[in-house]
Amino acid sequence: MALTPEGKVKAKVRRMLDAASVYYFMPATGGYGRSGVPDIVGCCDGKFFAIECKAGNNTTTSLQDIELHKIKKAGGIALVINETNIMDVEFIWT
Repeated sequence: MALTPEGKVKAKVRRMLDAASVYYFMPATGGYGRSGVPDIVGCCDGKFFAIECKAGNNTTTSLQDIELHKIKKAGGIALVINETNIMDVEFIWT
């Protein structure tokens, strides 16, 4: 099965996190979890991070913006990553 453009971004982010031996997981909400939770969450060197993956010019939803803001307010790292800024993922461990 071919990956969607967003799926390709998620796969590349996962490869980067794996290569850096960073702990992460992808919460499966499936209608049972809280809406707006980022695609990837984890911890690196004691820092909580969350990554919302997008493709192209796609933007975050209002619920995603709220969750990302809550994470930042709590002292975590919250990133929105697409093809053009994917190297910003390295900010987590640098």
